[in-house]
Amino acid sequence: MAQALDMSAPDLSPIEQTPLKVQIADRLRRAIITGKMRPGAVLVETALADQMNVSRAPIREAIQILESDGLVETVAYKGKRVKPLTVREVTETFEMRQLYEVLAVRRIIAGGVDVQALHRPCADMVEAAEAGDRESLVAGDERFHRTLIRLADHDLLLQTWNSIYMRVHQIMALRNDRKVPLVDIAANHLPIIRALEKRDLEAAVALMSEHTRALNDFDPAKIVQDPA
Repeated sequence: MAQALDMSAPDLSPIEQTPLKVQIADRLRRAIITGKMRPGAVLVETALADQMNVSRAPIREAIQILESDGLVETVAYKGKRVKPLTVREVTETFEMRQLYEVLAVRRIIAGGVDVQALHRPCADMVEAAEAGDRESLVAGDERFHRTLIRLADHDLLLQTWNSIYMRVHQIMALRNDRKVPLVDIAANHLPIIRALEKRDLEAAVALMSEHTRALNDFDPAKIVQDPA
């Protein structure tokens, strides 16, 4: 008798059918937060539809998703565009990020949480830095900080952190003209892990605060475009 097929096998898991509008929104979102689509860039439905070889309807729906994300805005008589950044928004974004991530550090240490999961993205950043791959380093940085927030086990913290991190990622991409050595960026993370592993609250908070302040140690006006 033929042996029954094990339908729980990983390679036989259900195939996800992602709606086209979501796929398009993901691609446009990625272009925005990596700086490939600059603040103020006009989003023309017909041009995007031609470029992606789709109809205008899912393009319109995708743009609505990005508008709800806060990455796109409507300008009267002009249409949709990538939302410009202001100096105040850049400054406040990094201030809030510092508050969220210091809170995460405090919760992780208070709860005695295992932080082993932070080592993989940290190693990925080092590898990307050595290869001169800035985009992969930024992606590794996002994984590191997202993992940190998740380890804090605080649903509202994760939700509010998610709401600003797309902007953080975008700002980091736009400030890359500072030419900060990639190896230096990657090296900032391992000391944070070590302090967390030692349950050294004072050192961990100081390192995280210094790390987030260092990210904001640049002139926001250099990446802000006139929203007029």
